[in-house]
Amino acid sequence: MSRHPLKRLPVLVLAGVLSAGLSACGEVPQVTVYEQGQYRGKTDTRPWEDSEFKGDRAAWEKALKQRARNQSEYNRIQ
Repeated sequence: MSRHPLKRLPVLVLAGVLSAGLSACGEVPQVTVYEQGQYRGKTDTRPWEDSEFKGDRAAWEKALKQRARNQSEYNRIQ
């Protein structure tokens, strides 16, 4: 005799809920340990110290202002 498909539905729903609930238990906490006075990341450089501006801060600021001007619709449409 064949089982009715609706009688298996609660069992499948329960199995789905249990598997979803157990999947949350596998997360590993990600904690960074800081030591006083020790920085282990990469060293930061200033934005104008790249190959484009070659350390010229004034040229970097000029390019930044020009970029901001180009983003204004009032200045672009003329």
